[in-house]
Order: sequence, then C-alpha cells, then structure tokens
Amino acid sequence: MRLPRLFLAALLFAWVGMVAAQAPQSFAKPVLASAIPKPGPKDLCPVCGMLVSKYPHWVATIVYKDGHAHHFDGAKDLLKFWFDPPKYAAGHSREQMARIAVTDYYNLQRIDAKTALYVIGSDVLGPMGHEFVPLANLADAEEFLKEHKGKRILRFDQITKEMPLQLDDGKF
Repeated sequence: MRLPRLFLAALLFAWVGMVAAQAPQSFAKPVLASAIPKPGPKDLCPVCGMLVSKYPHWVATIVYKDGHAHHFDGAKDLLKFWFDPPKYAAGHSREQMARIAVTDYYNLQRIDAKTALYVIGSDVLGPMGHEFVPLANLADAEEFLKEHKGKRILRFDQITKEMPLQLDDGKF
C-alpha cells in the first residue's frame, strides 16, 4: 500500500522542524537594534530631565525585563544611572535591566552599550557637554580618537563611577 504524497510531505516537514528545534543556539539571530525602543516626544532623561528625542544622535536606552525603558540624552547620563539606579528612579536596579544600548557616533545605529568602545576627552560635545562617545569597533574608535583629539578609548567595564562626573568637570 502506498502512502499518499501529502502524508509523506507532512512527515518530512515535521522531521525538518524537529531537527531545526534541536539546532545549537549559536545560530540564533542576534538581538536587532529595532528591539530597542525609540524615545517618544515627551520622554525625559531621568538623570538631567532633558527631552531625549531632541538629541537622536546621542540617545542611550536601558530596557528592563518587564519591557519598560528609560532613555538618556547621551552615554554619560546612562552611565551615571548605571552606577546608581535608585538615585534616579526609585525601585530600579541593575538586576532588573535586560539590555542597554547607545548610539554609534559614525553610523547612528543603536549598539550594545556593553560591547561598544568609548572615546573620552575629545573635542566633540554631546547635549550635556563632554561625553563618552560610543563607537562600534576599535578601528572607528581609533579613527575618532585621532580626528577629534580624544584622550583615551575605554571598554564599558573600564568605566568607573567617578568618570562621568570627571567628564562634567572637564578633567579628561
């Protein structure tokens, strides 16, 4: 007895689905920048109170596990918040954060804040003055450093709680 072709096709389709479900997670697509919400016209930076949407080239965002987000007018204010969330938003903590993103200086794309590189001490000012200028890769960071008289390139984990305040004081 011959099985109908439709049944065989369905069986093959089910088998392919099971194999795909067992594929290693390393083939999963990375989180896209579109997964980071854009600030609305009335979103205020929780650190300085400025309207974030006025500065789209500098937007930084923290997305929480429950889906809500805080937007900042630059990486510097995001970092101030990062080091002391309860100071700026009661009841918030790092443990509640799902993703953090900054805007790459050159391509204006949202990038992961923890993998970005930051140039400090440059002649480029952000909305709040001296800024951590985010860049997606080392080649761009080195180019920016040279072109804009930057002092130093930092990884996220090299930034200390004092550095954003030192930038405010022009110490870099």
